[in-house]
Amino acid sequence: MKADDLNAIQVAALDKWYGSFHVLKNINLAVAPGERIVVCGPSGSGKSTLIRCINRLEEHQRGRIRVNGIPLDDSVKNLDAIRREVGMVFQHFNLFPHLTVKENCALPQILSRGKKRKDAEDMAMHFLEKVRIPEQADKYPGQLSGGQQQRVAIARALCMTPKIMLFDEPTSALDPEMVKEVLDTMVELAEEGMTMIVVTHEMGFARRVADRVVFMEAGQVVEINEPSIFFDAPEQPSTRRFLANIMH
Repeated sequence: MKADDLNAIQVAALDKWYGSFHVLKNINLAVAPGERIVVCGPSGSGKSTLIRCINRLEEHQRGRIRVNGIPLDDSVKNLDAIRREVGMVFQHFNLFPHLTVKENCALPQILSRGKKRKDAEDMAMHFLEKVRIPEQADKYPGQLSGGQQQRVAIARALCMTPKIMLFDEPTSALDPEMVKEVLDTMVELAEEGMTMIVVTHEMGFARRVADRVVFMEAGQVVEINEPSIFFDAPEQPSTRRFLANIMH
């Protein structure tokens, strides 16, 4: 077995352009099974684009990505296999407004996994209980707070039993008082050993949960370190500047 195959995610020499704009430049990142990675950096540094490349919501032009040993290439079969193992939670909740909370969680299982409705709804209720909002199951997304909607989005992703979860700034659209409830849900996931990559500005979460913190700037990975070093003794001047701005 090659070393790449031992990693949950392997990104090697990754480059991506939007037209002439070089948005990701020679990105290298290996994520071990069960590892929690937090990606931070200024706006426009390529953080969200990076994690969107990992399940092919964005196509990269150069380099390679492997997820649980499966190469992310032009093979539809490989892409389907990877997407079955990777859940994603977005900044905006992307819930269907005309479906109840329970239906939002059950429908993807029925459509993509061929589950019977009862089994899908039972799974939906299991994960709505896990994110502590089972009493909202029969409401519509518009009747919930932002924090509750984001927890539904997390439950919906978990219903697909992914091995890896990607979070793209999951709290940035929330009012400050709602941030904690979503972060608490993510902390519980992390403590259960879920492989996670989280793009976030929530540095308290990074310090508490991350195994390693990745700092990106101008499309490049500038620094990768465990939280104790990243926050207390950052190696790069640009990391120090970023932390000085964000922590005050």
